[in-house]
Amino acid sequence: MNKKQKQPQISEDKILEASWELLGEEGLEKFSMRRLAERLGIQAPSLYWYFKSKQELYQRLANQVSKMILEEFHSDGDWKEQLAGLAVTVRNVLRRYPCSTQLMMMTLPHEADIIRFTNRMLLCVESTPLDQEQKLQAILTVMNYVFYFVLDDYEHQRNVSAILKEQGEMPSGEMIRLLDSMSEADVGLFRRMFKTGLFELMGTDGAFEFGLKLILSGIEQVIKEQETAFN
Repeated sequence: MNKKQKQPQISEDKILEASWELLGEEGLEKFSMRRLAERLGIQAPSLYWYFKSKQELYQRLANQVSKMILEEFHSDGDWKEQLAGLAVTVRNVLRRYPCSTQLMMMTLPHEADIIRFTNRMLLCVESTPLDQEQKLQAILTVMNYVFYFVLDDYEHQRNVSAILKEQGEMPSGEMIRLLDSMSEADVGLFRRMFKTGLFELMGTDGAFEFGLKLILSGIEQVIKEQETAFN
């Protein structure tokens, strides 16, 4: 008589942990409940006892990221220091969780920690004279910048890895030959920047901080205009 095979013990935390591992290995486009179940050593229908759909699982993963951001963000400065600190914290957390930027962008604020995170962002600019719509637009602009910056860096690293896997090296020689075959009027500035390595600065801390400074300076200018209008 055969002994019944023991089912692996699973929990919501184990499912979330396995989800991050799978996302890190294969990306969002190959992620599926079936592949997740295989990793956990269970049948796919068992997952639906914990999550009604893949979208609900995505929501919970985004909520986990939001909770981590809230735990790591600490700033008692003015609105500018708070927004800058929040942006840096969000970037740091998103870089640790694979595909988390995409998950944050494709989920609705229907989870407790996502709502808390959104409220914390709004608190950063609550002391400013901006009206409610402007406050919301300000934090959305900052967060959209952070999301795009992290996502762009993530996609760039994936592209580089794919090229290195296929070709063994980056085709920089081909790029230089192409640029040298084109006219000064068409590619002059681009060619000089490429040859001096300026494009390698994309995705760096310095590039992130400069872009953030531009946005915060823009918000500051709008605040000054508001204060001038009221005086």
